[in-house]
Amino acid sequence: MPSKEKVSLAQLRVGILGIVALACVALIIFLLTGNMTWFQKQIPLHVYTSDAAGLTEGAPVRINGIDAGKVDRVQLSGETIPQRVIKIDFDVNQPMLKEIPKDSLATIGSDNLLGSTKFLQITKGTSPEAIAPGATLKAQNTQQFDALVAQGFNVLDSAQDILQKLQGIVAQVEVGKGTIGKLLVDETLYNNLNNTVAQVQQLASTLNTRTGTIGKLINDDTLYREANDVINRINSLTQGLQQGQGTAGLLLKDPKMYNDLDASITQLNTVLTNLNQGKGTAGQLLKDDKIANQISSTLTRVNTTLDKVNSGQGTIGQLLVNPALYNELTGTTRELHDLLRDFRANPKKFLQIHLKIF
Repeated sequence: MPSKEKVSLAQLRVGILGIVALACVALIIFLLTGNMTWFQKQIPLHVYTSDAAGLTEGAPVRINGIDAGKVDRVQLSGETIPQRVIKIDFDVNQPMLKEIPKDSLATIGSDNLLGSTKFLQITKGTSPEAIAPGATLKAQNTQQFDALVAQGFNVLDSAQDILQKLQGIVAQVEVGKGTIGKLLVDETLYNNLNNTVAQVQQLASTLNTRTGTIGKLINDDTLYREANDVINRINSLTQGLQQGQGTAGLLLKDPKMYNDLDASITQLNTVLTNLNQGKGTAGQLLKDDKIANQISSTLTRVNTTLDKVNSGQGTIGQLLVNPALYNELTGTTRELHDLLRDFRANPKKFLQIHLKIF
């Protein structure tokens, strides 16, 4: 049976081992958390505000976003001034105290729009003098932040309403209501689309088999060859025109025809100018009234003569009007015919020669 001294020594060893284990655990926690403030001196500061805005004890204290300490206590100050209703006691690390000018401002910030994670934000001032330990910082007006948070809640309410409406729309779509619902649920459109695709495939097959006009246009190269021949002919004709071949080519290339045409136009202009000036016979006809008067006088005489002829005056008038002269001429013609007939029948009768001697 062991003695009491050995038991006491074993218990002492166990105790020392437990203390060492606890120290190792504490060291590991210290190394994992990175909390270097255990061995740093904390400087107390204060700030008064109108609303705690959900800030709790142990919340971080940050200087322009950099961790500098933690909130020690949040409590009512007992004062009646609206801007000093809440008193916030916080500690900052001693090395960070010199980084806080005395004109710095403190406000309650949040890591997200919902404001679920709060911290005490210190906005660094511009004064060259640092704040004294135990001093009170000025609080920044938090109304803008509160308004932003309230606006965030309004946005969430609106988003929730929109989500409810979307859920209602999705529910209607799922049961096949509306156009989109029918597109997703009803198979009629799918069947129609499938039939349309089948018809398009059939049409494509028909076009590939040289059936119909379009099929021949796509697969038969006859039209292509004919079009190519026409294009080649047009190219040849164009080349001939550019080389001055044929009448059209001469019109494009040879200046002689242009010069002749220009000369003809010049001569025509000269003739028209002479006509307008009354030169020559044609000009006299256009400008001088003498010839027109002569023609008019001649026509008057002709009309007078025709009137006399129509009235039976003169030989020609008698020939046209008096039937006696016509009858005499007709009788003379008849006698002449009878004479010629007798002459042909008995020419000796008219050709006898009588010689008489005195």
